[in-house]
Amino acid sequence: MTKVLMTRPLPEAVQTKAAEFFDLTVRSLTSPLTVEEMRAALSDFDGVVPTLGDMFSAEIFAAQLDWRCRILANFGVGYNHIDVEAARSKGLAVTNTPGAVTDATADTAMTLMLMSSRRAGEGERLLRAGRWEGWHPTQLLGMHLGGKTVGIVGMGRIGQAIARRCHFGFGMNVAYHSRSAKTLDFPAEQMSSLLALAGAVDVLVIAVPGGDATHHLINAGVLDAMKSHAHLINIARGNVVEEAALIDALTAQKIGGAGLDVYEFEPDVPMALRMLENVVLLPHIGTAALEVREDMGMMSVENLRAFFAGETLPNAV
Repeated sequence: MTKVLMTRPLPEAVQTKAAEFFDLTVRSLTSPLTVEEMRAALSDFDGVVPTLGDMFSAEIFAAQLDWRCRILANFGVGYNHIDVEAARSKGLAVTNTPGAVTDATADTAMTLMLMSSRRAGEGERLLRAGRWEGWHPTQLLGMHLGGKTVGIVGMGRIGQAIARRCHFGFGMNVAYHSRSAKTLDFPAEQMSSLLALAGAVDVLVIAVPGGDATHHLINAGVLDAMKSHAHLINIARGNVVEEAALIDALTAQKIGGAGLDVYEFEPDVPMALRMLENVVLLPHIGTAALEVREDMGMMSVENLRAFFAGETLPNAV
């Protein structure tokens, strides 16, 4: 029977479904695979379900001429932790789980936008610390989102889902910067450059894939271009933002605030960032809803089933 490894425990329904098709092994740890574990996974299993943090680099694949593993069915839409070309050179297919994560990730972006602009994190800390002295007219004045302009960096599935929520739900104007113009079902202005977008909006939302092409896309120059009251929201990948530059901008109050679900060196989050009041910090919960994680897992299982059945891969990358 085909042997499959899940590198982390997935929802019970997903494990049960996978066990119907495969000789399934579920690694009990929730931490990323070590180098030795990645090599063992490629040697001992026909298929692997990796996820964020399992760094299947070119060096991992190059350690051996041939591997038993034939497919990496990634749990997640982002796959920048897998060197896809190196995998293909060794005859491995790579799949992901697009679609399943779109709405949940967009909802998390809206959570961060509201929390950051309305200073909800500051307010909760104030109250929990027993320092709230009651309502008054000028306490914790934030920014109202209605009528403001949101800038979307990367107008793919997730970027569009965020933009729709902003436009139809909050009456916001939408501007964006992406590699190409998009045909959209809502009004939006395409900006000529990232710097032009950063300088024109009240909220800048990052929704681009991770990887070398977007590493430190949001740097000191982009942050300097932003308005002094504007907020930066990141639900993409941590290293898209130059974290040190963001800390400097927040410390100097060059921008109004930030909302982050991902971090450059996660799970390490610098104390300098954690100590700031003008940033909302979430522990990478963009898709953390049971239904969503089940959908993602079922997509991974279906990618595996189709591959070993000789069918067209539903979500090849």
